[in-house]
Amino acid sequence: MRGFDYFKPRSLNEVWELKEKTPDARFISGGTDLMVQIKNQELCPEALVSLRSIPELSGVEVGEVTRIGALTTISDIIQHPSLRHKYPVLVEAAKSLGSVQIRNVATIGGNLCNCSPCADMAIPLLVLEAKVRLKSAKTSREIPLNEFFLGPGESCLAPDEILTDILLESTQLNTKAIFLKKGRVKMDLAVVSVALLLETEGERCCKVRLAVGSVASVPLRLLKVEAL
Repeated sequence: MRGFDYFKPRSLNEVWELKEKTPDARFISGGTDLMVQIKNQELCPEALVSLRSIPELSGVEVGEVTRIGALTTISDIIQHPSLRHKYPVLVEAAKSLGSVQIRNVATIGGNLCNCSPCADMAIPLLVLEAKVRLKSAKTSREIPLNEFFLGPGESCLAPDEILTDILLESTQLNTKAIFLKKGRVKMDLAVVSVALLLETEGERCCKVRLAVGSVASVPLRLLKVEAL
């Protein structure tokens, strides 16, 4: 494994300054995927810029629109009482991700930015119609999550942008959702995963959201199926 510089900024302003000085640097949060890629020499970055010491990138703020910081760990999502109450399908997916040791380090933003077709957190977030906030030194934008993924390992992030937040609107009381995952063995990557959200009025289903993982080049929301 080739050597690289490692930076640990404590503010977003420091991040932008480092990125300007070292354009080829890669951002790192938990590193559970990135460090494997570096070890296998799939990536050879000139430098790594750790985002772990930037307070505004972590934590959960619950309201009409719930904000989940990109550096919130998977374990923190599982243990958060309000997320367990408002978005149980997200917590169920989080429980399926890797081992306890991995969940203690892996972050929700890192899981999305890795852009794996089998990303466990992407599938429930798609049916919850999540948005992501992307920031650079000069811009900030919000886009639907289903526009974020372009292909395996590829997102719409510009080279100087960071995914800072995941945004979720509140679900209706008459909404139910489920997440299912099939792997070859326990704690394995998904061979296939699916999330389904239903909103009902009495005995009538008035809203359906369906997303699948590991069946296409990106985590996929099945818009045509929903329209049937």
